[in-house]
Amino acid sequence: MKEDELQVFLEGVQNYFAQMAGEEIFVGTPYLIENDVPEAQQYSGVIAITGRHKGVVYFTAPADMVRRLLGLMGEPDVSESNIMDLVGEVANTIAGNARKKFGDRFEISVPFVVHGAPDESILPRQDRSFVIPLEWKMHKAAIVVSLHKE
Repeated sequence: MKEDELQVFLEGVQNYFAQMAGEEIFVGTPYLIENDVPEAQQYSGVIAITGRHKGVVYFTAPADMVRRLLGLMGEPDVSESNIMDLVGEVANTIAGNARKKFGDRFEISVPFVVHGAPDESILPRQDRSFVIPLEWKMHKAAIVVSLHKE
C-alpha cells in the first residue's frame, strides 16, 4: 500500500471527527505490524473489502472514547448497543470515503463490530497491516488497514 493510499484513511477519520465532534483528532505515524497479534481496543468496527483490493479496514477504540463521542453528538444513551453502532458507523464512513478515491472496484461490506480484535477468519494471519494510531481526548484508538491488490 502506498503512502497516498493510506492518506485517504487518515483524511477520512479526521473529517469524521471534525464533523461529528467539532474537534481535531491527533493522527500518529502509521506503522506495519504482523497480523498474528492484531491491534485492538475494546471495540473494532470491521469492513471487509473486495474488488481490486482485498482485505479489511477496521476502526478500533475503547468504550470510554466512544461514550464521550456519543455525548458530544448529543446522544444521551451510551449503552453497549449504541457504542457498537457508532464504532461501526465510524468504520463505514472511513471505508466509504476510501471508496470515493479507489473507485467502484473498491467494494465495502456492511460494517460489523467485534469485541477486541478481528479473528483469523477476518484478518488473515499471513498478511501484515498498517496501523494508523489515533488520539482524542487522551483516548487511544487506531485505524487498521490490511489490503492487497488482486
